[in-house]
Amino acid sequence: MNEWLDDLRTAVAFLTRLPMPHPQGPMPANFVRAHRMFPVVGALIGAVVGLVCLGLRSVGVPDLAAAALALGAGAILTGALHEDGLADVADGFGGGRDRAAKLEIMRDSRLGTYGALILLVSFAAKLSALAAVPDGYVVPCLIAAHALGRGILPWMSVKLPYARNDGLARNAGQPDAATATITVVLAVIVALLSLSWSNALFAALLAGLSGFGMAWLAQRQIGGQTGDVLGGAEQVAETAILVLLAARLA
Repeated sequence: MNEWLDDLRTAVAFLTRLPMPHPQGPMPANFVRAHRMFPVVGALIGAVVGLVCLGLRSVGVPDLAAAALALGAGAILTGALHEDGLADVADGFGGGRDRAAKLEIMRDSRLGTYGALILLVSFAAKLSALAAVPDGYVVPCLIAAHALGRGILPWMSVKLPYARNDGLARNAGQPDAATATITVVLAVIVALLSLSWSNALFAALLAGLSGFGMAWLAQRQIGGQTGDVLGGAEQVAETAILVLLAARLA
């Protein structure tokens, strides 16, 4: 039980801006094992975003404005960690002529045209989807989307080689197959507890397809994974799931 609690604290410290005790060094010793708690922390993040959205709706804030403010609150809570990865992937894959150029662009912290466009598209899709979800489904949908979006990351990390010899993904280490399997199972359980079995199944399948698609694209573009690729995959899956659920529930 102590190991699970330690992993939860490590996952919270990595995935959010909440102040948590952090050991000296670039990565905690249990960081790789803590991947299994990513869906749990994702569910908590989704619950916070959903409650903010519902709270704003309850005091008369229009649905679109409530959704925008709730998504903004979520970005503050997470430090826009995965959004940054999505933007870097778009800039690198869209602007680089070869593998080396793509990796160099992705390392650049400045936001380019492709990155700005993909963030705009992603935010607009999530905004419109969340605004369309009825009140009773807002929190469950966000819990499932955030849990499943983070649940695919260890599996991608196991399957993909590293694209460079340094960077966040390389320094963090690669989880083993058992940890990746536990993570996927926890993510699916969260989805099943939040949604009807059919919606949970479709959402889980879409998350898997999103992860597979991003893994295939990263392999072709840069030969493997980086931290930005994993962050971008989370955003693609989260956005796709919200759009799917909005279409089925609205």
